[in-house]
Amino acid sequence: MPMSSQSSNPLLHPFVFIYQIIQWFLDKLLSPEAPAPGAQLGRPKIAIIGAGLTGVAAASHCVGHGFDVSIFEKGDRKALGGIWSRVNNTSGLQIHSIMYRFHPSIRWTGGYPNQQRIVSQITTLWKRYGLEPKTHFNTPVEKVYKDEQGRWVINDPSLGRYDGIIAAVGTCGDNKMPHIPGQENFRGEIYHSSQLTGKDAKGKKMVIIGGGASAVEALEFASHEGAAKTTILARSDKWIIPRNPIVNMLLSFNVFGGETIFSWIPELLLKKFFYRDLQDLAPSEKGLFTGTPMVNSDVMDKIRSGAAEWLRGDILAFTEKGIKFNHRGKGVPANGPGRDKTVDADIIVMATGFDRPSLDFLPEDSFGEPYNPPNWYLQTFPPSHVSVSAINCTYINAIGSVGNWHIGIYTRILLMFLSDPLTRPRSFWMERWIDMTIVLKKFAPTGAFDFFTYLELIWWFTFCIAINPFRWKWALFVFFGIGKGLPKRIVEAEDRVREGFGLKNGGSYDHQEQESSFK
Repeated sequence: MPMSSQSSNPLLHPFVFIYQIIQWFLDKLLSPEAPAPGAQLGRPKIAIIGAGLTGVAAASHCVGHGFDVSIFEKGDRKALGGIWSRVNNTSGLQIHSIMYRFHPSIRWTGGYPNQQRIVSQITTLWKRYGLEPKTHFNTPVEKVYKDEQGRWVINDPSLGRYDGIIAAVGTCGDNKMPHIPGQENFRGEIYHSSQLTGKDAKGKKMVIIGGGASAVEALEFASHEGAAKTTILARSDKWIIPRNPIVNMLLSFNVFGGETIFSWIPELLLKKFFYRDLQDLAPSEKGLFTGTPMVNSDVMDKIRSGAAEWLRGDILAFTEKGIKFNHRGKGVPANGPGRDKTVDADIIVMATGFDRPSLDFLPEDSFGEPYNPPNWYLQTFPPSHVSVSAINCTYINAIGSVGNWHIGIYTRILLMFLSDPLTRPRSFWMERWIDMTIVLKKFAPTGAFDFFTYLELIWWFTFCIAINPFRWKWALFVFFGIGKGLPKRIVEAEDRVREGFGLKNGGSYDHQEQESSFK
């Protein structure tokens, strides 16, 4: 994407100019080279399920490092970009784009790009790495299984055979639209929060049901369209943090990945300097490091100005003119005592989120207590199948980057496991790592993998490489995409030794007898 005119004069926009220079260097230093048109790519060959941001980014890393891929997307060409292809035109990043660099080649022209710019970057990446002929649209994946040689089959053999699987179905599937009593009596308009593009809200009263990220999306639309008044009806309190990259990154530096005895410090600072006169909106019984916070500063400004109102309580029913609502006080649990009131509305927006896409196409032995997702190795590898990685679709809550560095790292860890038998962990050791993490986080108010921070994620990656000496040669490749040639040459030399003993690199990558005894 070309630089905007704002960044053309570094004297007027020095920070934007510096940001552009940094991105240029990252692209030159870390972007894998796109394959030439028609180039023959090698094994291992990866099947990627989903053509959203994660699927396209992972595929570009694979082909950029010389490994062939096929992408399977259940939707049509318009579905390229995943959830970003379906949200409103007024939607955009809540975190700064410096924390949303899902590939080294991405060139953002501003801090908070909108939906069209994000989809444009995904499409540019898809085309740059020649992924168009490798993408199968209108191809829902119903099952994956192994053939007699231990290679993966997608649905049936007509779609090819693969050495590894990347599940990139995300966390946002179909719109979630619960039915509320009396809904058919409402005389106004009812929409899901992702279906607002082109709707007229100017001068109208809008009620938003829900208090999460979807509510922020709807509030942005209401502000953009000039709604007369916006009321957010939230069932529970949720932490809101400022739209400030420094604050966001500092919070993600909690390496413990959960509440600690020091968590009261950032919570107090947020209440004192961000919430200020609106501290009633801050959760009283839920810690900051227990769930994904909303990242938005405009919410507070709109509430203070009277353009928006935030009410805590329970939806009782629709009426002809709006919503009958049980308005609860701070600290009163859901469905607890409150005061009934009717909130008038011309438009009601269901900010009720999305159904989570299922991973049930994976083999049945990928699931089983206590190692069900998100309790997998590094949160993405099912212990029974080291050749499968479910990137960005097993997490529940987190603080940190959403689509950043980790997509490439997860992808390259999978490529390392597939390319080098001595780096592959046994199922036993994958399970022990999960058990260790659960023990380390046993005092966390959430499950061990139900919440994490970005620094904790980096600790997971570092431990994964450091614990096995045969992975050390892959460290630069895994973390930065640098130096694939050296470890591959070492693996080729090791292959010659293995062949002398009648062993072979390849085949079924999940067979225990071919795996390393290291973690």
